[in-house]
Amino acid sequence: MNRIENQFSERLNKGEKLFISYVMAGDGGLEVLGGRLALLEKFGASAIEIGIPFSDPVADGPVIQQAGIRALQEGTTLKGVLEKIKEIRQLISVPLIMMTYMNPILAYGIDKFISDLEQSGIDGCIIPDLPIEEEEIISFKLEKIGVELIRLVTMATPKDRIEKIAEKGRGFLYTVTVKGITGVRNELDNSLSSFLKSVKEVSNKPVVAGFGVSSPEQVKELCQDCDGVVVGSKIVDLFNENKINEIKHLVESILIKEEAI
Repeated sequence: MNRIENQFSERLNKGEKLFISYVMAGDGGLEVLGGRLALLEKFGASAIEIGIPFSDPVADGPVIQQAGIRALQEGTTLKGVLEKIKEIRQLISVPLIMMTYMNPILAYGIDKFISDLEQSGIDGCIIPDLPIEEEEIISFKLEKIGVELIRLVTMATPKDRIEKIAEKGRGFLYTVTVKGITGVRNELDNSLSSFLKSVKEVSNKPVVAGFGVSSPEQVKELCQDCDGVVVGSKIVDLFNENKINEIKHLVESILIKEEAI
């Protein structure tokens, strides 16, 4: 079993919900990445998603876009991130999931990317602009090195397509909770509960909700219908403002056991 499967199975079997935190690699400089990952693990994150800065991040909202710009201004590159993760991987036990787009991978070279990804110790990869019809360009190579390709479904995805996507992979199914890009939302869509339930019905792996999740109240609501959440923009903001205690409070407050919901 992949580290993602092991970690998620263990937590879910204990009645816990999953909390995946997002950080932008290179925001504040690559030298702070290891410390941020260690803090998130210490606070209780189930896994950590590491964003790769890119000049045209079509799925990302203003907060993560700005974090990406700051990281690029620091000279952050995909190669540099992979080297840094390889350096710090032995210090971090939770699953690490890379979030990037196809353009940086193609520019890097797919085979070189696969080789360096394997050496880095990354456990999963999210590529939001890679449709399942074209994923064979890299999916089999990721599978060969034991890295899970994490696939996404949205509220606009037809039911038959959700079923097709849900059949693939063994990590978790990333379920987008908004009709749009990432970013903090004050309210959740009224149809979200029924959507998450319908995805759970067809998925044989954990269903995790992300995009726009920023408060314990939202997490409690979402976790009634899915296995966990991804929190991104809020944590990126708090790291940028050096509000470490608030990050700790956020992570700890949303680690909810099923019986507490």
